[in-house]
Amino acid sequence: MLKEKILIVDDQYGIRILLNEVFQKEGYQTFQAANGFQALEIVENHSPDLVLLDMKIPGMDGIEILKRMKVVDQDIRVIIMTAYGELDMIQEAKDLGALTHFAKPFDIDEIRDAVKKYLPLKAN
Repeated sequence: MLKEKILIVDDQYGIRILLNEVFQKEGYQTFQAANGFQALEIVENHSPDLVLLDMKIPGMDGIEILKRMKVVDQDIRVIIMTAYGELDMIQEAKDLGALTHFAKPFDIDEIRDAVKKYLPLKAN
């Protein structure tokens, strides 16, 4: 039984660990990336079904990561997370195909519900 795969991209270790734990408990296979280069490598090698993508990452920002992910997999599903009220960045991400966004600090139950909505677990 193949599990749905979630990639968590955030430069903040604590957030990655929290989301990783939550979604592993839910029954998903999870991957973590601290930066855009790791994220793209995971997308190319593991084809995650859904990506939780932080917009503010040093080196390569979320918009650039999202653009490059879409080159690798046009249909990849992405939910963005941002600590800032940057409406232009959120709009650009949505124009690039992001499903929805969450502002940090986020409600973990809201993110869990969104993931279930966009990536329902297959019945065993």
